[in-house]
Amino acid sequence: MQGGAVQSIGMALTEALTFDDVGRLTNPSLLDYRKLTAADLPNIETIIVEVPSPSGPFGARGVGEPPIIPAPAALANAIQDATGVRLTELPLTPERIALAIAAQPAAAPRA
Repeated sequence: MQGGAVQSIGMALTEALTFDDVGRLTNPSLLDYRKLTAADLPNIETIIVEVPSPSGPFGARGVGEPPIIPAPAALANAIQDATGVRLTELPLTPERIALAIAAQPAAAPRA
């Protein structure tokens, strides 16, 4: 579950394949591909709620994959709440945030 949460945060903030103008991968190794480390992450506490699944064998449920889902949406929502811009492409980099803010139409003055 913690690994799934870390993957989710990584997808949201740093992990991306980048290509040059002719379609060549520009970050083909782990030296170039930005992955989160323990120093980049908050403490993640996992709590297992034991409710058996009627369709799983012996009541088993999958717990590793579901944590991958929420971080990109939660972080995009936080960015929208803080800045007023909605980002729809991952990762949610500072550059993308700044470009989205700069692309916003100027707000009309209040009367």
